[in-house]
Amino acid sequence: MKLITKITTSTAIATICSFTSLTHLAKAHCEVPCGIYSDKTVFADLHTHLATIEKAMNQINSLSKEPSKNANQLTRWINNKESHATKIQEIVSQYFLTQRIKVDEAKTNKNAYLLKLTQLHQITVLAMKCKQTTDVEHAQKLHNVIDQFKINYEKK
Repeated sequence: MKLITKITTSTAIATICSFTSLTHLAKAHCEVPCGIYSDKTVFADLHTHLATIEKAMNQINSLSKEPSKNANQLTRWINNKESHATKIQEIVSQYFLTQRIKVDEAKTNKNAYLLKLTQLHQITVLAMKCKQTTDVEHAQKLHNVIDQFKINYEKK
């Protein structure tokens, strides 16, 4: 029993040491460097979520004319709209704020850095407003801010 414990402990320590030394070599922008995500894909996902929100808003407005007849569909569209708005907020938080917008940029170009942060904040607030209402104007504003952010984000 003691021999197995010693082997397991030394194997675990060796594995941790190997993993720790490799982490210094792996320089990726993702929390888990899978190689799947790219900025182009993420922006496409944002627009897909936004298109779904807009469709949901239109469906909710249409189905609300006879709510007792369409209660189930209304519930499903409302949940769908909220889910996609939350996904937009998660992308802003997890992908852009956590991984892509670097504090170092504030040292070299403070105005560009602050503009990106402001636009990301606007995106999260507009996504929240899309959750709260069925006013398509919020979705259109969100579309515009995402496009403006993309232009500023891609500037070198």
